[in-house]
Amino acid sequence: MPTQNIQHPYECFGLHLTMDCYGCDRGALSDLEGIYAFLDEAPARIGMTKIMPPYVFKYHGKVPEDWGLSGFVLIAESHISIHTFPDRGYLSLDVFSCKPFNTCQAGDLVIKQFRVARVESQVLNRGLEFPRALKPVAEHLFQERHQLAEVVK
Repeated sequence: MPTQNIQHPYECFGLHLTMDCYGCDRGALSDLEGIYAFLDEAPARIGMTKIMPPYVFKYHGKVPEDWGLSGFVLIAESHISIHTFPDRGYLSLDVFSCKPFNTCQAGDLVIKQFRVARVESQVLNRGLEFPRALKPVAEHLFQERHQLAEVVK
């Protein structure tokens, strides 16, 4: 499994999955239509709501081997973005959502689609001070404080 499956709906505004993928299939990384299809289908496959078609474009930088494809799709819950570097066998991907989601499932989709050999991934809790549902937050804090008070005694 590439990531931990973290789902804490009352501890933060949302989850942000970041993936740095190495040893990827060059053909998949340079396939504009394939990346479009991936971004078009991924939201539904991880339980999100696509609110516009994906946007994918080819990029050529100053360093010839740094060319690649970049794309994103806006979802009601936030976004999914991808940046590929075919000559380097590398891609970076972000999934940010205010709705809890299965980060392992999302990571597995990427690994399968781009035939990833090695991955570095993180799941960040974003918006730690954003009030989501006050009752669960209050209950959580009360339990933590009660447990802390018991330890201090």
